[in-house]
Parts: sequence; structure tokens; C-alpha cells
Amino acid sequence: MRSIKAILGDRETIVVARSASITDAARLMAIHHIGALPVLEDNRLVGIFTERDVLTRIVAAGRDPETTVVGDVMSTDLIVGDVNESYEACLTRMQQAHVRHLLALQEGRLAGIVSMRDVLAADVDEKAEELTMLNAYVHYIPAHMQVRTARP
Repeated sequence: MRSIKAILGDRETIVVARSASITDAARLMAIHHIGALPVLEDNRLVGIFTERDVLTRIVAAGRDPETTVVGDVMSTDLIVGDVNESYEACLTRMQQAHVRHLLALQEGRLAGIVSMRDVLAADVDEKAEELTMLNAYVHYIPAHMQVRTARP
């Protein structure tokens, strides 16, 4: 069973400062094609800023993205997992909390972020491997049971 650490691999974690403007944070997400940013203050994890925050707390609320800072609208109820946890445990936690991003910690410090898509892709890969092994097992015929045909 794959761990969150295996899913993270060596990819870079893009973060944003609590004092960054919404416009800057949104540009950062667009440049990196990501839907959420961990928010740091003095290298300490303090929140997460997501596309949903942009829609509900900025656009729908009529706030100015140039003057509003991430710290004013970020989510602070964080759903976290340890990098050594299985992806299945984290998937369950994400589903129960109704979130699409999980902050991965290592020894209490931010190690990365995984999306529901990342975790589901790992699940599909693992299930495909299991299916391949099961098919090989079901269709395996031991040598002593194989039918031999007579040759002329």
C-alpha cells in the first residue's frame, strides 16, 4: 500500500504567504496549474487557500482581490495527514471532511500537499496491479496439469 510520501515524490510544494494578495495567490495557482496553496507564516503552516475560497469568499462576496489578503479568507480548519500514512487512510479522511486537498506533514512540518485526484490515481494504479495479479493467478495452469498433445 502506497504512502502519501510515495505520492508526493520529489515534487516542489508551492506555498503562499498569509500577507499575499488574492490576485497574487490566484496567479500563482494558475501558473502552476494547482487548485490549492498551503499558507505559511514564518515557515509555519497556518492555513490553506483554495479555488473554492476564491469563489465563495472573494467573487461571491464582492471583495476586491487586489486589496484582500490571503490571511483574511484562507481556511484554517486544516485536514492533515502524515507522509508515512497510507493513501487509503488519507482518502477516507478527505472524504469524511469533504475536502479535495490534504496537507502532508512530516514531523509536524509541511512536507507537501496532495489532491483528491492524486490519491485516487494511486488507488486506481494499485487496484489495476491487484487485478493483473488476480487474473494471472486465476488463469495459471500448473505444469503438471497442462494437457500435452501427442506429436506425430
